Amino acid sequence: MRRRRPEHRQILPDPVYNDKLVAKFVNYVMVQGKKGIAEKIFYGAMDLIKQRTKSDGLKIFEKAIENTSPSVEVKSRRIGGATYQVPIEVPKNRRFYLASQWIINAAGGRSGKPMSEKLATELISAANGEGGAVKKKDDTHRMADANKAFAHFR
Repeated sequence: MRRRRPEHRQILPDPVYNDKLVAKFVNYVMVQGKKGIAEKIFYGAMDLIKQRTKSDGLKIFEKAIENTSPSVEVKSRRIGGATYQVPIEVPKNRRFYLASQWIINAAGGRSGKPMSEKLATELISAANGEGGAVKKKDDTHRMADANKAFAHFR
């Protein structure tokens, strides 16, 4: 028998933008519990975005998340000895998680330069509907489309 799910922790909004999603994103950027460094990376990226685009960094961040959030993904289901990739809808909180991870990984994959610069570049290109994270989302959608025939196994 399964045990109960752990209760969700309430996270505090970040000090600069007073936004919970920003706080969550900073937590995703964080490596080995170094929150100060993660904040420095994120706010540095926001400053760079403000310089490059002459618009509000938070608006670009929200647009980037919106453009990289998948609406469907595939999940492996085992039915009668065969494994099918079954397309399923993505819940809202997982959308944000996936979009954040894809943006952070795509930024980390860029070469040279400090992470804040790479993150700024990736956020700007995601907001414009291009870059590695948006490509990842398109691939996910394409995969779900290709396996639409197995949707009845949901």
